[in-house]
Amino acid sequence: MTAEPDALAPVDAAVLTSIIKAYDIRGVVPDQLDARICRAAGAAFVQVLRSEGDVPGLVVGHDMRPTSPDLAAAFADGAAAAGVDVTLIGLASTDQLYCASGLLGLAGAMFTASHNPAQYNGIKLCRAYAAPVGQESGLGEIKDALARGVSMPDGPRGTITERDMLGEYVAHLRSLVDLADVRPMTVVIDAGNGMAGLTAPAVFADLPLTMLPLYFELDGTFPNHEANPIEPANLRDLQAAVVKNGADIGLAFDGDADRCFIVDERGDIVSPSVLAALIADRELVRDPGGTVIYNLITSHTVPEVVAEAGGTAVRTRVGHSFIKGVMAETGAVFGGEHSGHFYFRDFWRADSGMLAGLHALAALGDAAMPLSQLLAPYDRYAASGEINSTVHDQVQVVAALRQLWQARPGVTLDELDGLTVAGDAWWFNVRASNTEPLLRLNVEAKDAATMSGIRDEVLGQIRGEDQ
Repeated sequence: MTAEPDALAPVDAAVLTSIIKAYDIRGVVPDQLDARICRAAGAAFVQVLRSEGDVPGLVVGHDMRPTSPDLAAAFADGAAAAGVDVTLIGLASTDQLYCASGLLGLAGAMFTASHNPAQYNGIKLCRAYAAPVGQESGLGEIKDALARGVSMPDGPRGTITERDMLGEYVAHLRSLVDLADVRPMTVVIDAGNGMAGLTAPAVFADLPLTMLPLYFELDGTFPNHEANPIEPANLRDLQAAVVKNGADIGLAFDGDADRCFIVDERGDIVSPSVLAALIADRELVRDPGGTVIYNLITSHTVPEVVAEAGGTAVRTRVGHSFIKGVMAETGAVFGGEHSGHFYFRDFWRADSGMLAGLHALAALGDAAMPLSQLLAPYDRYAASGEINSTVHDQVQVVAALRQLWQARPGVTLDELDGLTVAGDAWWFNVRASNTEPLLRLNVEAKDAATMSGIRDEVLGQIRGEDQ
């Protein structure tokens, strides 16, 4: 591919503001994101990496969206034009791209819009060994370079080669979780027409599992349901299939398969915090006294389980760049987010939905009990789930909440990420969305009645203050 004459021309500032998010580049194709911008982004990423040292190469993967192959090719062309060798791994899950980055020691780019509708696409970037790239760790510099127009260095053009790394990805995952001796199980897997339809058959091959697939056909138009398992409506088919087939467990993945949600044998949705607590317990058996990271909207079950297992729990802000950064600082063995992202030290501190699924299967396969019973010790609190409210002035509404709650006896407040207010048997957090005029509320309490009361009171305050 030859770069178009205007490929590296400045990109409109309004467009850049709309597509460059906190952790990735994402927008509607072609109205906001197109091949010209991706080509320039490839060269700009090389420019940012070069400012930090040598750039031995880049690895690029893409999901099953119809626009992904062309956008990935344009990015690779821009990077090669900037003088860097590029390895294309083709169709891949996001965690497969992270694995390739780790195994090859190369910075990477994954073309996906994760769970967003079909008209969207985007770029998730990482440094070598899957180190994060976010707004404050490279994306801001890429935005500035795109706004200026990327100048190309003198020197030879890099090469573009192809390499199939699915087998190496499977081998690495299977080396981290031992499933050789698990009991036979029936597993329903909903790939949501996303990348788990490619990776799951390879990862689960030769295991004592009867795998019942749902929507394994790679189709970036998502003809069956959105590939976003955090929304309960998108889990209904999985729940029904688990119950109908008498399955032991159900697994659901989002579009790029970096998140995993599970359903128990009764068809009940399992909280991601419960799965995080289970995995933390398992990882602390391997690494006694280790550190586990959890974000501030994750259930208090997680730090309790970590303490009971003799580990150290460290609380962070929401977002993968914060989780990965604190994991690097502390040497943490595992990190969990309530959104269904799970991070593993032995997976270059990157998140992997498939690895989380393997942990769930290994734990269940070693237990002589159903999944609901296995998870009962990790399910200790009533939670609201994340509730969004549209507000006109996020700062003003949060300030009003702070004033209302700080005078109450027996409560504590902190502002690590938004506003967290805690009592003896409950807590809530209110955070502003980075991209929309929303406030996000999460509430947890010892019992459902307390949770409902706090939830309704805070929602009333949020929505009343915005009138």
